[in-house]
Amino acid sequence: MTERNAKEMARLAIEALKEKKAEDISVIDISEVSVLADYFLIASGNNRNQITALTDSVEEKLGRAGISPRQIEGYSTANWVLMDYGDIIVHIFDRENRLFYDLERIWCDGKKLDPDEL
Repeated sequence: MTERNAKEMARLAIEALKEKKAEDISVIDISEVSVLADYFLIASGNNRNQITALTDSVEEKLGRAGISPRQIEGYSTANWVLMDYGDIIVHIFDRENRLFYDLERIWCDGKKLDPDEL
């Protein structure tokens, strides 16, 4: 997929997260440091119900654009949901697991972007 399409996918996912009141949305451009994806999107939910609603919202919005996930992990426990869309990977955490795994620190070689300016 082209970078433009990866950006558009990320924009759609961010919109879906914002619609369900995700907290602390981060975008990390990892395209120059990894072949895993172009962007990591990281967001937090307050509880299991909100985390599943955030996940459903992203899946629905991208699905309407004709984009299906390669894989979704963690939905049943809803403390860290990983949504793999190839060029973007969406991580939705509860607060405790987000602090524990600290993906922003692990991927600090990537370029942190403002979600509103993507």
